[in-house]
Amino acid sequence: MFGERPTRAGALAALAAQARECRRCGLRDECRGVVFGEGDPDSLLLFLGEGPGAVEDELGRPFVGPAGQLLDKILSAVGFRRQEVYITNTVLCRPPGNRVPSPDEVAACRQWLDQRLDIMKPPLIVCLGASAAQNLLGAGFRITRDRGRWYAFGPSRVMPTFHPAALLRDPSKKRQVWEDMKSVRAEWERIRETGGNGDQPEN
Repeated sequence: MFGERPTRAGALAALAAQARECRRCGLRDECRGVVFGEGDPDSLLLFLGEGPGAVEDELGRPFVGPAGQLLDKILSAVGFRRQEVYITNTVLCRPPGNRVPSPDEVAACRQWLDQRLDIMKPPLIVCLGASAAQNLLGAGFRITRDRGRWYAFGPSRVMPTFHPAALLRDPSKKRQVWEDMKSVRAEWERIRETGGNGDQPEN
């Protein structure tokens, strides 16, 4: 209907179309295409990673390689289905050789992240790895020291934890991620019961 506000899904689809034309940094010339994000645009919970890997770049979907398969298992272990959360990355194009995105590349892609968050306004964000957490919480964030606690970011609460790729390299970190994800599940349940953000508990 004329004058009707766009749905989140529609707004994200329009934003994705714009992002596919982005040339703000050189990554777009080095990859197959933009990997925007997928999942439920109305979800209470958004997962934010670092950037697409080789499999993601080939298939055009986030977190579908080995780290993504582990993420699916983590989600299932705490009672989530991939379809009921939203999954995306800090940068939308694969850095060559799966290297860490440069500060300039992260800054160039920041407008797309900000617009996604503005459209979705997710009450809960899980940052997977140091790069994603530093993008929201500042360069001084250290994943080993600072993970496992809730942080405020605008209207959202942010839980940083280890990236699934780190668990593949060091399985001893799985216990810490399990504890972090139990906290995420508990907060998700609390928000569902209160029907919104409600009063945010202290860290």
